[in-house]
Amino acid sequence: MPVYTKSEARAWAREKMLGVANVVIPTVTGDFTALNEQAARHDVETTIAHGFVGALACSEVVMSMAEYRRFVEVMVEQAAGRIFVVHHAVFNTLEENIVAARLAAEAGAELVLLGYPPCFYPQSLEEVYAYTKAFCDATDLAVMLFPIPTWGFGRFSPIDMPVDLLRRLVDDCPNVVAIKAEGGMPHIMGPIEVHRAFHDEVVISFPMEHEFIPLAQLIDVPFCGTNFSAFFGPVLPRVFAMIRERRFDEATAEFHRIDPARKAFASVPQAGGGLINRLLWKYEGWLQGYNGGPLRHPTGRVYQRDMAALRRGQEAAGLDPTPDADALFFVGRNPA
Repeated sequence: MPVYTKSEARAWAREKMLGVANVVIPTVTGDFTALNEQAARHDVETTIAHGFVGALACSEVVMSMAEYRRFVEVMVEQAAGRIFVVHHAVFNTLEENIVAARLAAEAGAELVLLGYPPCFYPQSLEEVYAYTKAFCDATDLAVMLFPIPTWGFGRFSPIDMPVDLLRRLVDDCPNVVAIKAEGGMPHIMGPIEVHRAFHDEVVISFPMEHEFIPLAQLIDVPFCGTNFSAFFGPVLPRVFAMIRERRFDEATAEFHRIDPARKAFASVPQAGGGLINRLLWKYEGWLQGYNGGPLRHPTGRVYQRDMAALRRGQEAAGLDPTPDADALFFVGRNPA
């Protein structure tokens, strides 16, 4: 259970949410029947070695609720307080998400990234408010709101979750501690509006690294995540430190240095129909030392043309991807 009360949640967030957080994706055993716990432990250790301050326990894969609870528990056990673990609230219904949040809290998660189910099709922003408030009321965990086009709320607002909606939620839900600002992508007006309106009250995350690195040199952005930053290995945490120390020229040089990897990432199909290809994300992390390994079907596939592009991009950026053959990715570094 959380170490803070709801009234203390925002103070906890100000202290802990200072840095970059990545995503840890579960791995299953080679026979696809169980969670591969050693793979999860490997990924937590790699996350810590790369300098991240937190990690999302990804639930957007094929696994049971019991397996997900154990996945969070293993991550928390391995982290041993060195990073915080984020619960991924993207289950099928509000009721199921409330149950999952309780299980994640029992397992030791300290923060929730709140998404919305694919079959949640609200007819108004009032329904979005009601869903979100009901969830926040039902958990003692700190909650990070997540405006993004994925949820389909763009039919109500060009920035998906407008400032007046967020204003009500920040005022009415004391455990709303952060906003992951991706509303209105690919434009940055939504994140700028959110930052301007709320940065004095809650933590604002700019999770897109190509936005974070330049904008954080102009405005205070204390958190970058959760995101695909495992693809860049330890680079993003190092750049974050440069920016906090106002070493802007060095941060800018790193931004330009990793551009071939950034372009390679953008060149392959990361998502379709509102669903991220998590197997591809696993490959991107595997290139930088993460476990890799199997996910249950149905899952997106990883093709050789995309693996080649991603590897070449990392090589051109000086990121030293693993020399291991791509075939080993599908087995993973800790097969079970």
